[in-house]
Amino acid sequence: MSPVSSKAMRSSLLTLIFTSLLAQLLPSATPACKPNVLFIAVDDLRPALGCYGDSTAVTPNIDKLSEEGILFERAYCQMAVCSPSRLSLITGLRPDTIRVWDLSTHFRKAVPDAVTLPQLFRENGYHTRSIGKILHGGGLPAKDDLSWSTDPLYDVNRDPQLRYATEQNLKGRGLKRSSTELADVPDETYIDGLICKEAEAALTQYSKETTPFFLAVGFKKPHLPFCAPKKYWDLYQRDAIPLPFHPQHPVGAPELATRSWKELEGYTDIRSDGVVSQQKVQELRHGYYACVSYIDSLVGRLLKQLLDLGLHENTVVCLWGDHGFHLGEQGLWTKANNYELSARVPLIFRYPEKIKKGIRTRGLVELVDIYPTLSHLCGLETPDDLEGVSLVALMQDPSLKWKQAAFTQYPRSLKSHRHRGRGDVMGYAIRTEDKRYVEWRRNSTGEILGRELYDLSNDSLEMINLADRKVSKEVVTLMSQLLRNGWRSAAPSFP
Repeated sequence: MSPVSSKAMRSSLLTLIFTSLLAQLLPSATPACKPNVLFIAVDDLRPALGCYGDSTAVTPNIDKLSEEGILFERAYCQMAVCSPSRLSLITGLRPDTIRVWDLSTHFRKAVPDAVTLPQLFRENGYHTRSIGKILHGGGLPAKDDLSWSTDPLYDVNRDPQLRYATEQNLKGRGLKRSSTELADVPDETYIDGLICKEAEAALTQYSKETTPFFLAVGFKKPHLPFCAPKKYWDLYQRDAIPLPFHPQHPVGAPELATRSWKELEGYTDIRSDGVVSQQKVQELRHGYYACVSYIDSLVGRLLKQLLDLGLHENTVVCLWGDHGFHLGEQGLWTKANNYELSARVPLIFRYPEKIKKGIRTRGLVELVDIYPTLSHLCGLETPDDLEGVSLVALMQDPSLKWKQAAFTQYPRSLKSHRHRGRGDVMGYAIRTEDKRYVEWRRNSTGEILGRELYDLSNDSLEMINLADRKVSKEVVTLMSQLLRNGWRSAAPSFP
């Protein structure tokens, strides 16, 4: 062998060794090594779950999920209605930034260059797919081609055949027929069963491929109408389900705060004046819990599918509700307000590689934090303009002192129960460690038309507005300043 050939061989060998060592030291860039994401959205789900301390709820699968990861006890949406909440989460930007306050505005009208959460994953080599309601299904706001590798499925549900199953309801007209339905039918009779079935098939296909996936699965219950297979109704005895606490509006609350969204009133078995009999209250609450258990069963199927396919260890599971829900408490039904029951949501993460089992934290967090958290967990660089913070540090140490406040808002029209765009008045709210404070501001002038202050340490049900009492003057001043300072000032110092 010539000296030249020998030298070349030594050089090649050294290059091979160096490359091998470098590969061991650096994180793998191959798609197969990237964690997958199962992103589960549940519509209108307040923390009516066993793992959140609800003694009525039968939710073994979500309870188990919480035991295998971290549960955020105090998570809050940015606006308690579907489209603004979901679009804020998916963009990592707050409603006033994306200028989405209603059900008809597309976020790209105000922020055309925003990179959505699934879009970020797609741009980093993931196959992204949406099955069910992720964005607000029903029109333009549900569409965003940049976010998904393939067309969304079951994102729009306008077919009564997938909402109802009984002969009586199938003969009806419009989308709003009976507010509840008990039918002895398989899970796949309703849209959520079909969503689950399609998601199971997607997971099976993903298990055969090397490309990492971001699979978003959006369940539509427990949104009205409360329709679920009979077996889930049978999990509960109606008389054993507690009636709503304090079915009156909070004392001293401004009318703007307690105005009905008029969502329930549109159903054929609900009076147009919004008066709900005790018998109907019991039926509605029973139906809500039946729907929660229905969704819990479907979530269980997806989690089992992950395990059976060997995807469990390398998949980040994130389960969240888009906003809470009132079931007669405080004299309110559905959502569209700034109170705890509408603003607080369930939020659970599981990722065996980086999240310890059975962790709970009382740190104040927001849905807008999900974007930076998922990207952080998966090692992706996030856009600089996000308006949430990564929760990974809080996952590592649940006792950390976190945000000073969580921010929620809701608009009102001065003359109607519904609003268009920003409305005439915006209710800006903050939830601190032990208080909730709200300012109802006229959009055109900034004039404050009403204030609310609830001392949650002594009034956890938010039934007495203290804002106008002399003894609260100093507290109101401090809370007002915290609200006006905004989310950046309230954020933790080590996100």
